Amino acid sequence: MVSTPALERSTTHDVTNQPPPLAPYDASEDTALFEGLRREGAGWAEKDIRRLGLRAGSAQAQEWAELANRHEPELRTHDRYGNRVDEVDFHPSWHHLMRVAVGEGLAGAPWADDRPGAHVARTAGGLVWGHTDAGHGCPTSMTYAAIPALRRQPELAKVYEPLLTGHEYDPQLRVPTEKRGLLAGMGMTEKQGGSDVRTNTTAATPTAEPGVYTLRGHKWFTSAPMCDLFLVLAQAPDGLSCFLVPRVLPDGSRNTFRIQRLKDKLGNRSNASSEPEFDGTVAWLVGPEGQGVKTIIEMVNCTRLDCVMMSATLMRKTLVEAGHHVRHRSAFGARLLDQPLMRNVLADLALESEAATTLSLRLAGAADRAVRGDAGEAAFRRIATAVGKYWVTKRGPAFTAEALECLGGNGYVEESGMPRHYREAPLLSIWEGSGNVNALDVLRALRRESGSARALFAELALAQGADTRLDAAVTRLKGQLAQTSEAGARRLVELMALTLQASLLVRHAPPAVADAFCATRLGGDWGHAFGTLPDAADLDTVLGRALPEGP
Repeated sequence: MVSTPALERSTTHDVTNQPPPLAPYDASEDTALFEGLRREGAGWAEKDIRRLGLRAGSAQAQEWAELANRHEPELRTHDRYGNRVDEVDFHPSWHHLMRVAVGEGLAGAPWADDRPGAHVARTAGGLVWGHTDAGHGCPTSMTYAAIPALRRQPELAKVYEPLLTGHEYDPQLRVPTEKRGLLAGMGMTEKQGGSDVRTNTTAATPTAEPGVYTLRGHKWFTSAPMCDLFLVLAQAPDGLSCFLVPRVLPDGSRNTFRIQRLKDKLGNRSNASSEPEFDGTVAWLVGPEGQGVKTIIEMVNCTRLDCVMMSATLMRKTLVEAGHHVRHRSAFGARLLDQPLMRNVLADLALESEAATTLSLRLAGAADRAVRGDAGEAAFRRIATAVGKYWVTKRGPAFTAEALECLGGNGYVEESGMPRHYREAPLLSIWEGSGNVNALDVLRALRRESGSARALFAELALAQGADTRLDAAVTRLKGQLAQTSEAGARRLVELMALTLQASLLVRHAPPAVADAFCATRLGGDWGHAFGTLPDAADLDTVLGRALPEGP
């Protein structure tokens, strides 16, 4: 029999030179976040955001996120007796995440909050709570976005809006008006058209009751099928129209919402995405017949804002993970954080992250003020949200790949969490219109809504004279506007995004941050990968701001 001391002597290695677990940590520890929160009129929410940051970074919340993704949702089409039920079962961790998100006002709550900055506070909350799991951000985002569209039919909004704007998460499938709170989804995409929703073939047939229709068709990509209500597009007699579809009808019977399958997705796996079939499905008209796109476009604008926010959140989360790793990991005789090339990589990532966070909060501020009647901010929001959606979400995959690489082989291992973030990143560029769709939407705004261009250049003019590279970029941008074709739309929108981010940083960030951003993103003193900042860049200031000294 081998003695215990002998076993101890035969141990092949001790675990050394590995970082401790990141959690618990403060997910709100981000200087740029709070500066933007105050600047955009929601400083009153700072205490709540800090409290939520501690909860998001807790070991418990991080475990909820991991479990919700490990134990993916499962579809039950029938019960044991053969009755059609079309329900999706989730791990308890999903419900824990949802309960916090809804309770903290990250769904529809801002629409019932009269305080200036309410929509900014929600975006800041998403930037923090998003450090947990991205999947449950889908139903909260769609619930938030459904309300302005639903208001096109005031009698429906009167019934459902108080429940959509509440702070109660009630996952039971029941008559909507008998629940403590509601979630809303949307169904636009069909397999033959994708983003070209005007080719939808789902048919809407009027009934004898005014405003009530029956739908027949098949949606190709409807996320969060467990929601209580859905806004969907279908072809009515006078053209493509928007409809409200509840899962449970007022008499307590199940509406026909047959879930054919759940999508087997690259990422976002904690969230169920489905193909529902409508066949005699009861629906209520929202907005006039034939104006479905015009009615639902407000929902799209809101969810595009959330795509920017979620991408910025993913950047910040992976930067924090990378910073934690290199602070505790050594190689070639020094901590990774102290090695010049690694500092260059991290500082470059920090610039990208701050620019994304700052733009996200500026867009939220524009949305908040537009809701309150500011026409100039509404025009700015119209074009800047599409610009931000295109660019920030495009930067996400490259960013998360570089952050993952900071962990080396450790980052490639599933249990590090970094592969989950990496798989999540491309979704945000695809959801609510891929890159081409958003770039062309910017061109459409420029050509059809002259006030959008004026609002954008009025914003850029606020930084005029502060940086010669920014001034030169704005001049180039004005020249490109007159000659850009559809084929050149991406180049134009990229320049618009970079000048907008640079103008915000020049006005609001420390000189070291603004100078490095303008030198690289606008001045051309940059390589083709992260970690190619010029020697003159003040890396210490950039990193000290982005990654405060931690444990």
